Amino acid sequence: MGLRASIVVCVTSFLLGQLFTHWIADALTLWKSPVTDKNLWIAASYYSILTKAPAEMYYAMALTVLAGAVTILLSLRDGEAGNLMFDGGSIFLFGTTVAMYLYSVIPVVYSSFTSLPPHELTDAFPAFLRSATLDLASSNLICSVALTGVLALQAGRFWAETYDVDTEVAAESDTEGTRSRAKTPVPLPN
Repeated sequence: MGLRASIVVCVTSFLLGQLFTHWIADALTLWKSPVTDKNLWIAASYYSILTKAPAEMYYAMALTVLAGAVTILLSLRDGEAGNLMFDGGSIFLFGTTVAMYLYSVIPVVYSSFTSLPPHELTDAFPAFLRSATLDLASSNLICSVALTGVLALQAGRFWAETYDVDTEVAAESDTEGTRSRAKTPVPLPN
């Protein structure tokens, strides 16, 4: 696997790990039925904690995303068909994730969860926060699926390149075998 593909896989895996940490909150709202007020308060409290994280954490995340995006875009410069197909799909999924995070996740987190009203876990969950909490969990799930697709495309690219190299090596050995048989003198009958 080349350096660029390794960087893309590492960046994507890191971002997936970041999204999987939200599973603490998202599992309570996406996969529990019925969704209780207690689960919604726990999820909202988790997102409220995220709004108080140090800015350096977000700068590091932005640099990581930028490194992944630039690396995928550089792969397109090769102009090979495999790069266009696999990296084109990767760019689409990676870009979808970045766009969803910038336009759906971050604004919702900072507009709805910077300060929660005083509450107990048994209190009724506010209706205006309910849809924001459920939408946030859905957006995180979509981003996770898209990044998993990037990993699948990069694995497909690796397999295709390995198959091409194996095919070329086999073709070269067949060609060399044919040449060596052609150079071997064939005895003539008497």
